[in-house]
Amino acid sequence: MSVDTVRNHLARFNAAERMRVLPGSIATVELAAAGLGVEPDLIAKTLGVRVKGTDRVMVIVAKGTARLDNAKFKQTFSGKAAFISVEECLAVTGHPPGGVCPFGLADGVEVYLDESLKAFPTVYPAAGAPDNCVETTLEELEAWTGGRWVDVCK
Repeated sequence: MSVDTVRNHLARFNAAERMRVLPGSIATVELAAAGLGVEPDLIAKTLGVRVKGTDRVMVIVAKGTARLDNAKFKQTFSGKAAFISVEECLAVTGHPPGGVCPFGLADGVEVYLDESLKAFPTVYPAAGAPDNCVETTLEELEAWTGGRWVDVCK
């Protein structure tokens, strides 16, 4: 189960107890911001992407209102971006749509943290289900994910 995988991953960092379950869905940036009572930019949305025409799969974590910049993506990853479909989300990432996060991912999924997050001391990524999240600092997010910083959003 995705939530258990995330909980086990965060437990390695003594952070599993920081996972939160909200009473309703926080599957979109707007729902998450409203449910947590924070501005949308503080939601660390996780985009499931593959480099088009390859088997290379990654998640890019960005501030809630950021949009993927196709030119920056192509320059950084030497190919065009193709978003992972809702139908293949669970099989590819290990998490259901609305719960995709950069923790406890399926094997082979790379993690990248977009520079857009650096404007905030803490952010809220999902935690394996459409009603779960965790508050984290950027330093923790980097340590917990092993993610590398990139600039691929606008």
